[in-house]
Amino acid sequence: MTSDSNSPRSAIESAKRTIAIERQAVEQLEDRIDDSFSKAVDLLASVDGRVIVSGMGKSGHIGNKIAATLASTGTPAQFVHPAEACHGDMGMVTRSDAALLMSNSGTTSEITALLPLLKRLGIPIVAMTGNANSTLATAADVHLNIGVPEEACPLDLAPTASTTANLVMGDALAIALLEQRGFTAEDFAFTHPGGALGRRLLTRVSDVLVTGSDVPRVTTDTSLADALMEISAKGLGMSTVIDANGHLLGIFTDGDLRRALEQKHDLSTTQVGTVMSAGAKTIDADALAAEAVTRMENDSISALIVVDEGNRVTGVVQLLALLKAGIV
Repeated sequence: MTSDSNSPRSAIESAKRTIAIERQAVEQLEDRIDDSFSKAVDLLASVDGRVIVSGMGKSGHIGNKIAATLASTGTPAQFVHPAEACHGDMGMVTRSDAALLMSNSGTTSEITALLPLLKRLGIPIVAMTGNANSTLATAADVHLNIGVPEEACPLDLAPTASTTANLVMGDALAIALLEQRGFTAEDFAFTHPGGALGRRLLTRVSDVLVTGSDVPRVTTDTSLADALMEISAKGLGMSTVIDANGHLLGIFTDGDLRRALEQKHDLSTTQVGTVMSAGAKTIDADALAAEAVTRMENDSISALIVVDEGNRVTGVVQLLALLKAGIV
């Protein structure tokens, strides 16, 4: 079947057009990041309570996501449905809160109905609209423009580019607030304790290391034969090399042993100190396990030696143990 100018747009053409329009909507936001944006961040960061996020319809769906992102990145937030707020849920709002209200038109009746209630409580309002002259925009303490030239919908009706711009502006607020608050990886872990993410952020080296008598230890005057027995007994494929006080001097690995055999060293008479690898990659027991994974990957090694402040060996953390713990 041949196509002509009246044929429906192909799926591929439609998808590319949608992406192009939404990309343009996002790109235009960059020019609107000005003093109003800074003022909005300062306002939301200064309240003692929560950020009450509200929007109707598609803006409400975006608002739910923005509230969740704020809450998980250090800014206490809660989504309140505007229609429900007018039927009792205003009781969730306190005088110590701030409001983040969203409406592309700026005239959504369910949202504008909240304005006198919020004003009466003396709550600061940040508005996201596509119309700087709208009821919501003019009533707000700070207005952020999320207007778009057109929707991706060919009828220019279904919220598409406008909701994308709304979401991106919300994410920009959340990340700016995160940075202003000095939110850390440990803080993030506190808000994400479950699942793989929680394991990566909460598990520390001390939770997965090998300690005590399970740590392979030899001294520089240990024979290769005895070192081989220590490695085999402890099953880590290597041994730490320490001095008489337990300070780390280096490591002796399977690779070191192979090289010694290739060079015809006698296992009974050759001492570890002559063939060991001086020094070693170390890590603190309080470090995050995820950091240990990153360092092992960067250095292409399978274990790190755990030492105390005096460089005494306290344990070994293996990549295999981190795999089993679900860190990788």
